[in-house]
Amino acid sequence: MGQVLDSVSEFADEIRADGAEGDKLMRLTDRSAKRLRDAGVIRLLQPKEFGGLEAHPREFAETAMAIGAMDGATGWVSGIVGVHPWEMAFFDPKAQEEVWGEDPDTWIASPYAPMGVATPVDGGYILNGRWSFSSGTDHCNWVMIGAAVGDEKGNRLIPPQSLHVLLPRSDYRIDHDSWNVVGLRGTGSKDLIVENAFIPAYRTLKAERVMGGVAWQDAGRDETLYRFPFSCIFPLGITSSLIGIAEGALNCYIESQRERVTVSGTAIKQDPYVLPSLGDAAAEIAASRAALLETVDRFWDLTERGIEVTFEQRAIGRRTQVAAAWRAVRAVDEIFSRAGGGALQLSNPLQRFWRDAHAGLSHAIHVPGSIFHAATLTQLGEEPQGMMRSMI
Repeated sequence: MGQVLDSVSEFADEIRADGAEGDKLMRLTDRSAKRLRDAGVIRLLQPKEFGGLEAHPREFAETAMAIGAMDGATGWVSGIVGVHPWEMAFFDPKAQEEVWGEDPDTWIASPYAPMGVATPVDGGYILNGRWSFSSGTDHCNWVMIGAAVGDEKGNRLIPPQSLHVLLPRSDYRIDHDSWNVVGLRGTGSKDLIVENAFIPAYRTLKAERVMGGVAWQDAGRDETLYRFPFSCIFPLGITSSLIGIAEGALNCYIESQRERVTVSGTAIKQDPYVLPSLGDAAAEIAASRAALLETVDRFWDLTERGIEVTFEQRAIGRRTQVAAAWRAVRAVDEIFSRAGGGALQLSNPLQRFWRDAHAGLSHAIHVPGSIFHAATLTQLGEEPQGMMRSMI
């Protein structure tokens, strides 16, 4: 394990215990957030000049997995909030100084979907809108969100143009009543509201440059980490935490079933129908982990050698990532369906892992249709267009 994971693992029992409290609060507990902050979890992908670790993406993924296995919501926040410092490396140094200059442990929330409109004015934009699903936002002092560029009347441009914009906490408000869900409750993924906030131009990035994997050129970055494909690293924290949730469900099941005896008087250890299913589920979760990490390692090696990761490789990598998520959650279903009625008790953490797994699978980054279609098209020698290129 890396130093960051070693540090946070010292408080694994505490993080597990706080999971139930976070579920009630509908946000991470202050104590869990402090453990992540103190261990440096959110600084793994942060530039070194601002106190970051510039870690290998594999270490980032394995850390999110391990924390997700402790508590789903804590792992989810680790993965999502943890990827934002990677993109911050592309912003104007003045913006980076504003965020991290006084405190390198400042957290940045999201989301990236262009739910609001940025109207051009002298020196920047006026932003208005409402954004959903801002994970971990209660513990963040800045937000990086997507915005559609508008005309002088505030109407979205056609064809659309998108920005990623950066705002301090004073420029937006959190709707605390907007998050009351069945799973990943502890992530506190609430709505954000922005009204007539001025965004200076240096606090913006063109979304197409980031998602197209060329923002590092604009920023003058040459580190391997920041030349790494966006379409691999952006989903990485999300899917890694989801696989961690599946591993947590498996661990929880094993621990609770060691001495369990069914109503028929058969010990689970001797049940010839349950054990093969458990073994199959465990193998599927392990395969999900291995597939995701193999893509990361392979893309890293190519990037480090100065070899561009092609669109076809990226598309297949996204297919592998999405398939890993679905495979892991199907395995969780196999586990939960064989855990007995006791797993339904709210006092049993297995039910929370099950709910969190399904909530995590609903993230847009795990939608298989267009990704599978695009990956297959590339292998057939075709060039996907339009939405088929989105997030690849």
